Amino acid sequence: MRSSNNRLWFLWQMKRLSLVIASTSVTSAKIQVNGVYLHYQQTGEGSHAVLLLPGMLGSGQTDFGPQLKSMNKQLFTIVAWDPRGYGKSIPPSRDFPPDFFERDAKDAVDLMQALKFEKFSLLGWSDGGITALIAAAKYPNLIHKLVVWGANASVTQEDVRIYSGIRDVSKWSEKVRKPLEELYGHKYFAETCEAWVDGISRFAENSDGNICQQLLPDIKCPTFIIHGEKDPLVPQAHAEYIHKHIKGSRLLLMPEGKHNLHLRFAKDFNREVENFLC
Repeated sequence: MRSSNNRLWFLWQMKRLSLVIASTSVTSAKIQVNGVYLHYQQTGEGSHAVLLLPGMLGSGQTDFGPQLKSMNKQLFTIVAWDPRGYGKSIPPSRDFPPDFFERDAKDAVDLMQALKFEKFSLLGWSDGGITALIAAAKYPNLIHKLVVWGANASVTQEDVRIYSGIRDVSKWSEKVRKPLEELYGHKYFAETCEAWVDGISRFAENSDGNICQQLLPDIKCPTFIIHGEKDPLVPQAHAEYIHKHIKGSRLLLMPEGKHNLHLRFAKDFNREVENFLC
């Protein structure tokens, strides 16, 4: 009898272990969306689907390690994508036509639908935040909740000056530059950064430097805006503008946060975001 009980206990423990491994492992795959093969990572088994949208030259691998590792995988199913031309979603090479943010928004939404998620939340960083704003405005029936940080809805002359300062990747810190050089190779990395600076700076030629200002009032889902008060790339006025023009949105200022606050203060960031999403 004791041997039988021990066997049942062992089988139960192995089942528990297999469930833990299944819920904490990160899978990686590609799926065809809008004529390109998009790479994504997925983890968790929760009923609440969440898409992580990276910044310029970003990918799930480079931009969201602490979120893929530590966000609650019983509550959430977490997907991190590589936009076309970034990360492992190459080919095609990345380009920046006037509608590249709208193209990314459609790709992101269509990716989640191809993965059979009927409704999902968006967590967008920097360029990914802009993409998330556009997606939430244009596809309101699909978006549950929205979190953005380091994002802007317009480009000012001050922004153009900031962008020009990061055009030459050889001047980047080794800590930031090295993983991107390893991912892309120096030539693709350097040329794509230059093309990004040219592409996003063109928005400054629009009236009020508009990227997606007119869409903000169309965002109806609960929205959480986070901003690092020491962000050297995105002035705080951008976060305040987004907050003002999305009805009912919440703004959190992190006094010591910089542009990569979700990496530098990952534990605090994950806690705030999980509380908002729940």
